[in-house]
Amino acid sequence: MSIILPKQKQKVQASVHYHQVNSKNLLLIFTRNPEIGKCKTRLAATVGDKTALEIYKFLLRHTATLTKDVNAAKQVWYSDEIWEDDIWENSIFDKKLQEGADLGMRMAHAFQEGFAAGFERIIVIGSDMFDLSVEEVDHAFTLLESKEFVIGPAEDGGYYLLGMNIFTEAVFSNKSWGTETVLRDTLNDLKDKNIHLLETRNDVDIYEDIKDIEVFQPYLKNV
Repeated sequence: MSIILPKQKQKVQASVHYHQVNSKNLLLIFTRNPEIGKCKTRLAATVGDKTALEIYKFLLRHTATLTKDVNAAKQVWYSDEIWEDDIWENSIFDKKLQEGADLGMRMAHAFQEGFAAGFERIIVIGSDMFDLSVEEVDHAFTLLESKEFVIGPAEDGGYYLLGMNIFTEAVFSNKSWGTETVLRDTLNDLKDKNIHLLETRNDVDIYEDIKDIEVFQPYLKNV
């Protein structure tokens, strides 16, 4: 079964330039537009929509600051619409709109577009990881020079980072996205491949993920 790419919406123009044009590395950053009631809904169930939105905006700022120095071309993929004037600097980040019926299709679209543009090593991350560094992302790109896949396992059974140097459709298909089976099923798809697993880390989805982390305490004082 092949993945059919959805037709690009008319209002979104394909980016024809890439920052750090000599790089063969491409970092995809998947993000939700930060609007109340539409992001971090599981966290909001405990802390409320307003606090969840403020925490997500903090995570977005953290991710933007972190990724701007990664040694790669960088693309931000928005969930709903592209915002030209926001924390993602236009001089650093190319801006795209996610396309596809589920997360797998949307990631597949981004990876296929990147490989078609000539990039050789592509990594996708979300925008809700506090415990990640520039050095770790750069190291993941270095690993892709000798490994086919690099995966950062998340404690909830998903992954916080996925990198590959050859497009492999299976990792994007037949997954129950957002559940504890995603990592297991992905590794099963890649059981005969050359994989490197990074350190297991915790992304931010629910209150328990942040309740003991000092930097989040100002947001949680009324919880």
